[in-house]
Amino acid sequence: MSSILPMLFSVASVATFRRSALNTKRCLSSRRGLLTLAIETSCDDTSVAIVEKTKKESGSAAKIHFLENVTADTRAHRGIHPIIALESHQDNLATLVQKALNYLPESKTSDGLKLADGTRRRLPDFISATRGPGMRSNLSVGLDTGKALSVAWQIPMVGVHHMQAHLLTPGLVTCLENASKAGPPAIAPEFPFLSILVSGGHTTLVQSKGITDHKILATSEDIAIGEALDKSARDILPDSLLQEAKSTMYGKNLEQFVFPNGKADFADYSPPDTRGQEITKRVSDWGWSLTTPFANTRMMQFSFSSISSMVGKIVQRSGTNIKMSHAERVDLGREAMRVCFEHLASRTVIALETLRPHNTGKDEIKTLVVSGGVAANQFLMKVLTSFLEVRGFGNINIVAPPPYLCTDNAAMIGWAGIEMFEAGFRSDLSCRPLRKWTLDPQAGDGGILGPGGWIRE
Repeated sequence: MSSILPMLFSVASVATFRRSALNTKRCLSSRRGLLTLAIETSCDDTSVAIVEKTKKESGSAAKIHFLENVTADTRAHRGIHPIIALESHQDNLATLVQKALNYLPESKTSDGLKLADGTRRRLPDFISATRGPGMRSNLSVGLDTGKALSVAWQIPMVGVHHMQAHLLTPGLVTCLENASKAGPPAIAPEFPFLSILVSGGHTTLVQSKGITDHKILATSEDIAIGEALDKSARDILPDSLLQEAKSTMYGKNLEQFVFPNGKADFADYSPPDTRGQEITKRVSDWGWSLTTPFANTRMMQFSFSSISSMVGKIVQRSGTNIKMSHAERVDLGREAMRVCFEHLASRTVIALETLRPHNTGKDEIKTLVVSGGVAANQFLMKVLTSFLEVRGFGNINIVAPPPYLCTDNAAMIGWAGIEMFEAGFRSDLSCRPLRKWTLDPQAGDGGILGPGGWIRE
């Protein structure tokens, strides 16, 4: 933080912070829109963004003035290493914040933020920083930096729920599109909608009725789908490809390995028409098969550890993975993805069938949001679209952000912060990072608004 302190306003009292920041900002931002500096440090990605939401005659628009990520290099460990990730945040966050300041819109008045080069920039209306869920020490780096900026600049802060940010991202995408085109505005997903949040740390099916009103319909009882794909990839991919990998996102490398021609390689995918076909055992040309979790039940739960475990046993069945041919590796990788993705689709269909009697009028679910790092997988989108079509839910609009907004990023944190700020929520400076934090108000922690530290304006 020392490198950016010369650019910050002097620190005043917290009392002054409450009086001046929370009152005058509201009047100004209502006329020009909302501008936020956003910080994301929940896992191994250090990310900073400048996000602005403005009003147009035809609707809302958004602009990302700045977005940059630095991912901790943990390839030597072939997975996320908590200490290395923490040190990466400590090394890079202040530098990214300093760089972001140069991308703040120019101030048209003399009371803006004066930078070292003498230029004046608009002061953000508030700070958005990920509060949880995630690695507590990593979250602390971003949250504490956000608090420091909040106090120094005398502006409010919003501690953002990471998973809420993922499911609200399609709204950001819609407003970005509206900013770049003329004519009728695109319509963001309207509540209620379903979301599949899929990443290396989370697999959750959510029903959302409002910005803070979410119900968890299913979650993983063991590991997340992204972790299962990464583990499978480490077993399936040849060592040469693992050594050449530029990151530890091995699931992405696996997709490229088994589908080198992209969509053309899975154009002939045919989903199971019935529940009976879905649970039928498929034996490969090589004699092995992968069992779909909870195949014989309608239990609303996900499980992926058994899939990656079966993959590992198949690869090592002869005592070494050197003897497995390229063709068999490709088939095994495709099958691992198919089973994982059909498991997701199956529980989603069960949820839609359960909700169908209530799916009318204002309660009608028209949209399925797919977000998180795994949402960038094109085969996943093919499976979900095809699966819902043959099961009678072809009317559901499936939306996913572009890949750069699927993975962890500060732009989505900024957008969620804007949504919460507009709804009248701020965070107290005493708020702490949360390792676990559910979305569901019926859960033990009370959901998004359950933990202390919220201020309602």
